[in-house]
Amino acid sequence: MNAATRYRLLNNFMIFISIIGVAVALLDSGFTLPTWLQQVFHIFYLAIIFLGFTLTAGRYLYTKKPLTLSKVAVFDFFTSIAIIILLGAHFTDLVRLGLSGPVDGFVAIKIAVFVTFIREMSDHDFNLKRTFLNPAQFFILSFLSVVLIGALLLMMPNATTQPLSFIDALFTATSAVCVTGLIVVDTATYFTTFGQVIIMGLIQIGGLGILTFVTYFSYFFKGGVSYETQASISEMSHMSGMSDVVSTLKSILYVTFVVEAVAAALIYVSIYNIESMDWSEQVFFSVFHAVSAFCNAGFSTFSAGLYDDSLRFNYSLQLIIVTTFIFGGMGFTIVVNVLRYLRYRAQRLLYRNDQRCAYQPWLLNINSRITLIMTGALLLIGVIGVMIFEYNSVLAEHTSFFGKLVTAFFTGATPRTAGFNSVDMGTLAFPTIMLTIFLMWIGASPNSTGGGIKTSTFAIALLNTLSLARGQNKVEVFKRQIAEISIRRAFSIMWLSLLVIGTGVTLISYDQPELDLIKVVFECFSAYSTVGLSLNLTTELSDFSKIVVSVIMFVGRVSMLTIFIALLKNRRPRHYHYPTEEITIN
Repeated sequence: MNAATRYRLLNNFMIFISIIGVAVALLDSGFTLPTWLQQVFHIFYLAIIFLGFTLTAGRYLYTKKPLTLSKVAVFDFFTSIAIIILLGAHFTDLVRLGLSGPVDGFVAIKIAVFVTFIREMSDHDFNLKRTFLNPAQFFILSFLSVVLIGALLLMMPNATTQPLSFIDALFTATSAVCVTGLIVVDTATYFTTFGQVIIMGLIQIGGLGILTFVTYFSYFFKGGVSYETQASISEMSHMSGMSDVVSTLKSILYVTFVVEAVAAALIYVSIYNIESMDWSEQVFFSVFHAVSAFCNAGFSTFSAGLYDDSLRFNYSLQLIIVTTFIFGGMGFTIVVNVLRYLRYRAQRLLYRNDQRCAYQPWLLNINSRITLIMTGALLLIGVIGVMIFEYNSVLAEHTSFFGKLVTAFFTGATPRTAGFNSVDMGTLAFPTIMLTIFLMWIGASPNSTGGGIKTSTFAIALLNTLSLARGQNKVEVFKRQIAEISIRRAFSIMWLSLLVIGTGVTLISYDQPELDLIKVVFECFSAYSTVGLSLNLTTELSDFSKIVVSVIMFVGRVSMLTIFIALLKNRRPRHYHYPTEEITIN
């Protein structure tokens, strides 16, 4: 057996043992276990970390290639230093408390086990060609798996302050993974800090997608991603070119964590004077809401959300959060493209005579232009609508015009799948409710953390309608022709969304006929578009209605069109055409 084979077998064993280690760490954190069993588990953690160190060192000691200072080696070095520091802190606490003392509070060694798990999983290529799943099936099953695992984690005793039923746990996990924000139990009082951390993790995974994490860590640890991996990701994420797959995914991770870190810092500054929270609670509040805002989840650690008495008049906090979730709802590829365009414009301004900054046409692509225009138009419609319909109603408690404007801006922007509320949703006027339903249905932009039919879908449908009214047989915008497949996909997404929402409304109304129909309609639109707003109806749902809403949230996150693609077998293209016939429409 050669060295490569031995290394591969050892790596496979490490993957298996590290998965068990992560599962044991979760059980150790979620249940109150006997001290002797915790001691056994911690010895198991140490064994996993030791084997991980051995495997990492062997990769450098037994290679035939000369050692170079690569980014992988640098990352391995600093990761090892960090783990050594964590282990030092762990053993210091053990010595201070004694070997027979409680060890359930030591989280450093559990984090080290999780890092080892990520490291070993990332040493394998993600390749759908080796599985029985096509990209759509893998995408759906990955989300479904995280939802089920999340539900089980939320049912652990240490995650809640009181027992949680499986239906409620499944609903909460689905809402978190699908970045919706609808809740059947109060996040602030029903879940412990550990449970809220689980919810935050589910939000982050659901917002960015498992594929992003796997690919990024694979690239970082191994120094590259195989051609088959890039092809699979390109097919699943609808990216046009495989050459941009890895660079785009790297940019997604960088942008996400930088924006969330900046947002968390700004949120902390804006709430530092809240007397009811100590500094640790303020830090957790800031991080939780930064992640929830960027991922357009709408979860809050306050029972009344941002409508809480200590937050509803904090306009700086509202502006920070609304900016964060608008940024997250723009779409990762759009944000990356806009940032590259701004960098190019800055370079052109600073280095006008430099040949390296020559004119580049269409650097801001058509997707970005359509998204920016639609986003701006919908935000303007939302703000003006709320100001008109609610000026003397929910906005009346804000004495200054600036306060009314900020609250109207927040209320008009949050239906774009954010889900936060700074007003009492149950007191909104009927025109505001209808406007909110319309904005929720459109939702955020493609390849973003938000849901809905997407701004580009609505834009294509609108452009197609205008072209038909003008007697044109092509859809053209910005001196470009929209592809026929994009038009077909847009209308499929639109009618399928209404089909799912209509089915949900019918089932809930049949199961609970006493519920107000407009509230049921609002709830289903909010669930499908993964918004999280509610007219105070979610807690009144029966178990059957909760399951219906959970399914709607899941379908809205993965899209009904993706489910059809996963279920239906692709047909080979036919090299002939039938005679064309026009069908009477109206």
